[in-house]
Amino acid sequence: MGSTSAEYDGTGGVGRRDLIKRSAALGLISVPTMSFLSACASSGGDDGGEKAKAGKKTAKNPLGVNETAGMEFVLFDGGFGKEYAQDAVKIYEKNFPEAKVKFSATQKIQSTLQPRFNQGTPPDLIDNSGAEQMDMGVLVGKNQLADLTPLLDAPSYDDPAKKVRDTLRPGIVEMGQFDGDPVWIMYYAYTVYGVWYSQKALDSLDEQYPETWDQMLAVCEKAKKKGMAGWTYAGKYPYYLPFSLYPMIAKVGGREVLDSIDNLEPNAWKHPAVKTCFEAYYELQQKGYVLKGTPGLDHIQSQTAWAQGKALFIPNGSWVENESANVIPKDFDLAVSAPTGIDSSDKMPFGTIWASGGEPFVVPAKAKNGTGGMEQLRIMLSEASSKNFTSKVKSLTAYNGGTDGITLTPGLKSGVAALDKAGENVVNPRIQDWYVQLQKEQIGVSGLGEMMAGRLTPAEAIKKIQGFADAAAKDTSIKHYKHQ
Repeated sequence: MGSTSAEYDGTGGVGRRDLIKRSAALGLISVPTMSFLSACASSGGDDGGEKAKAGKKTAKNPLGVNETAGMEFVLFDGGFGKEYAQDAVKIYEKNFPEAKVKFSATQKIQSTLQPRFNQGTPPDLIDNSGAEQMDMGVLVGKNQLADLTPLLDAPSYDDPAKKVRDTLRPGIVEMGQFDGDPVWIMYYAYTVYGVWYSQKALDSLDEQYPETWDQMLAVCEKAKKKGMAGWTYAGKYPYYLPFSLYPMIAKVGGREVLDSIDNLEPNAWKHPAVKTCFEAYYELQQKGYVLKGTPGLDHIQSQTAWAQGKALFIPNGSWVENESANVIPKDFDLAVSAPTGIDSSDKMPFGTIWASGGEPFVVPAKAKNGTGGMEQLRIMLSEASSKNFTSKVKSLTAYNGGTDGITLTPGLKSGVAALDKAGENVVNPRIQDWYVQLQKEQIGVSGLGEMMAGRLTPAEAIKKIQGFADAAAKDTSIKHYKHQ
């Protein structure tokens, strides 16, 4: 099935679900034009019809959903599929039998929904993911989203004594914030990013996962002698490279290096840790350890080549297990590791990994039945819905638990082990959700993509990327965010 990556790209197989994930046709986000933004900002509330009247708050209906009001839910049709959401919709319909739910799934989130934001008639709940993800920073900056605090402060679906916020994994609430208190986004999936590989293939080389860069080069050389490339990646969507490169930068230089990059600080990209890590990756390219033709591959093609044993390592997110389920051999023994570091002088220990929320759900400010949208999310954040998601799509959810009694697949089991190993050493770069265009098109495609294709040196790539970051920092048309 498609991808689960939902975050990034969107192509074909759906890639990724995008966000990461997956693929899209173009794989790049198109940036809304100013005329769209102005229209969003100015569209009055009177053109979208009446908002649903509030319902009565009860123990079973703590948000006060109008029990007869319709509710519309638009899902990104990516690597996680539709079934988990349709199952949760059935629970909503059972709880509110007089309410008509309109559910639809599309890969074209932005082109489908942008006109509806313009007209003031958005759906009640949106999974804003995929290659056509709408820019979260823009939506927040233009007051287009509802604050989800009422959902977070509501009693959880399973235990009225616990608020929804108290049932979530660390970092989920903070990820939905941009400036201070309001929470604009509920990330439903919980993604482990890192370097994915076949334990069977590594065993066949009589090697363990490399913890230092010298060991990485040695493993890649051994693989090359056996006719296998060390690495491949989504060459058409090189913003997958940061899934292992960013946490490597934090490991080498400390998490504050990533914070300064997120904050668009001057010269953040010129930090020695960035230079060291770029040079390390470039060395893979220069020594012929990257699968030939990788720059021309999309995420599905690169994942397929990797699953076929043509390359040992691939930077990706935990959606890859579901997205590539049809090409990963049964005895592959899928595993994920935190990125390899440089050596013992690194600031953070081996095991430092990027893990964070994925699959961003939002309730539009002008939704007719935003309370219904929040209630649908409350249902999805129950233990039963969480387990259903995990067992169907091989990914954790934002719900902190939900794995008891489920037989974990190899990749999921490895991801849970990687999180255990990381402990407190989990990083969460925000540039990918604060500045989507900068991260995908500029840093990813124009910077890292060109470097890994051998068309830019690390020094040239850093200079180019720093220029993009400086321009974004000076751009008064976009809202800027900083770590608090």
